[in-house]
Amino acid sequence: MEKLALLSASDKRGLVEFATALVNRFGYRLLSTGGTAKLLAERGLPVTEVSQHTGFPEIMDGRVKTLHPKIHGGLLCRRDKPDHLRQAEVNGIALIDLVVVNLYPFEETVARRESTSKRPLRISISVPSMLRSAAKNHESVTVVCDPADYQPCCRRWNRPRRCLGPAPPRAQGFSADRKLRRGDLPVSRGTAGRAGSRCGGRIPVFAHPDV
Repeated sequence: MEKLALLSASDKRGLVEFATALVNRFGYRLLSTGGTAKLLAERGLPVTEVSQHTGFPEIMDGRVKTLHPKIHGGLLCRRDKPDHLRQAEVNGIALIDLVVVNLYPFEETVARRESTSKRPLRISISVPSMLRSAAKNHESVTVVCDPADYQPCCRRWNRPRRCLGPAPPRAQGFSADRKLRRGDLPVSRGTAGRAGSRCGGRIPVFAHPDV
């Protein structure tokens, strides 16, 4: 069965080398978007744009591209449930086995003192959504959200009994969730001022526990 990897990374360190290994050593087909897809194509890697995969174009200045049933259905489908697999087949949803993403470094936007009117433009919707879906289905989908994990992944997958990723599946889900919590905090802090100005300055900044 074909294995699909979905890549969308703001931090491109080591990405080309990792993607090359995914194709040449581990037999994945690559799905990607925007700058990530362009980089991989420029380096000669076979990559399918998400819009081609879904049959739906990017719209609204790229705000809507991976928010599609063929992406999230491919991530959320449980492989141990025949009804899930049947529904995926009926609806033409290919299963996605690996997600390689990382969150936009919003704290850098705040550090640059960028206008508060522009900060909401830097808030990622698609990447946290993909991370959540993959983490929810961590028994079936490998989540890699840190370039530091690329080489450990390859080493583990090269072992005779290849495991799913850089950590046990449940730990992968917790790791992705922790990344999201940490990513939410600078977004909350960085946008509170603008939102507060519309609410009489009385908008709270919520910090997740365990960040």
